[in-house]
Amino acid sequence: MPDAVPDSGLPGTVPITQAAAGVEIAGAADPGWTDPAGAEPPAAKATATLVLVAAAGLTVSLPMSLLVPVLPQLALKMHTSATSTEWLLTATLLTGAVAVPVFGRLADLYGKKRVLAAALVIYLAGSLICAFTDDIAVMIAGRAVVGLSVAAIPIGISLVGSVLPASRAGQGIALVSAMLGVGGALGLPVAGVIAQHADYHVLFWICIAGGAITLGGIVALVPEPPVSGHGKLDPPGTLLLAVALTSLLLPLAQASVWGWGNLKTAGLLAASAVLLVTFVLVERRRASPVIDVVANARPALLLTNLASAAVGFALFAVLLGTANFVETPAAAGYGFGSSIMVGGLCLVPSGLFMLLLSPVSAQLSARFGPRVTLALGAAVVATGFLARFFLVAHLWEVVAGTAITGAGTGLAYSAMPSLILRAAPPGELAAANGLNSLARMTGSSLASALGGTVLTSQTVTLAGYAFPSLAAYRMLFAICAAAALAGAATALTIPSSSAAADAFLNPAD
Repeated sequence: MPDAVPDSGLPGTVPITQAAAGVEIAGAADPGWTDPAGAEPPAAKATATLVLVAAAGLTVSLPMSLLVPVLPQLALKMHTSATSTEWLLTATLLTGAVAVPVFGRLADLYGKKRVLAAALVIYLAGSLICAFTDDIAVMIAGRAVVGLSVAAIPIGISLVGSVLPASRAGQGIALVSAMLGVGGALGLPVAGVIAQHADYHVLFWICIAGGAITLGGIVALVPEPPVSGHGKLDPPGTLLLAVALTSLLLPLAQASVWGWGNLKTAGLLAASAVLLVTFVLVERRRASPVIDVVANARPALLLTNLASAAVGFALFAVLLGTANFVETPAAAGYGFGSSIMVGGLCLVPSGLFMLLLSPVSAQLSARFGPRVTLALGAAVVATGFLARFFLVAHLWEVVAGTAITGAGTGLAYSAMPSLILRAAPPGELAAANGLNSLARMTGSSLASALGGTVLTSQTVTLAGYAFPSLAAYRMLFAICAAAALAGAATALTIPSSSAAADAFLNPAD
């Protein structure tokens, strides 16, 4: 079970010191922290902190899938190609992947609330750029800016773990962690409704409204815990990491366009391998690395991130294989010829289950340990994909299978931060959570690349349009079930935790 966080000074917090626990607590900064006035913040302030940080996570995760249903509409209105509009997704992915570990390190060094607020300001700036343009190049730039804000989720996880009372921190962390999946699942139905009834710019104004409200609340109400990190930012390491991740994720995002055998794809993937090895060798010698590669090579962190990547793979495939599936004409041998709005709404139960099961995940982690919860969640995800493999005749069967995968994702995503919390080095909690988010995003990127290849490998033609065949979808679902089971098996190999973790997950009220 996961290691403890320090006493935040909020009511109900159980102080856990290194002497009492017998270990050095990850993220511990000041076990006696109180607000600047010296008084303990009320329970209402703790609730407001959780609600606002979770809302921030939901807000910044929405854009990850928000434009997917309207890409064809954007191509027509902007008089550009489908390849160009796909960069609206690719740009967000690339900048987000680079931002999560770097912003996490900044949060450890300069303050979690401060960097979280900065991420939301960046989110608003990028959304405003998109809201006021019809130019594809400008909108791609705006989406790239928006992608930087994805770092708000891992920062929020570490902020909640540092501020909430120990009796509530487990459930709070689980809730914020689940927002990455919830936002992705709810982005599609929101976009589907807007696409049928309003101009696509409304999507960006929804983001702006949510970001502004959340930013104002965080600035006014959320306390700033003591800065726990030491050292300084490593610009050369940051640049090397950015180039390495771009070299890895760009060919994955463009694989369906370039082809796996294309020289650009192979060259960039080879370059990414060399650059990542170089990054590890360089950062091992840094006194203040952007990512502590030695610490993150520990089995507890490494295996957690590998399992997270597997679950991230499965989550994106849910988005990839649901809306288009139900929108396909029944003449293809499956599908229901549904509208974009109905296709998006089919994902609502999945998002709701992710949200509702986050507190259940915290309770299971307290009882059985987070590695068991992570393994259980991944197994439930696999069950959902097996249901999708066999049950295709009725719309409710598709929705049920998708809901099951959402339930499993909610359990798994909510358990991951607890595993990170117990194993991360002191003062590097936000950076470690950022790396975990990067693992999830990398899994999703691989799902996008591999899923696109699988779905285009076998097609049927109707009225001049090519649709993936049922066999292609079933192949995708089988791959996802296997990935989820691999994630479950990996989770069970994560080393068990110390007594200090039990104190965090099972605080004495």
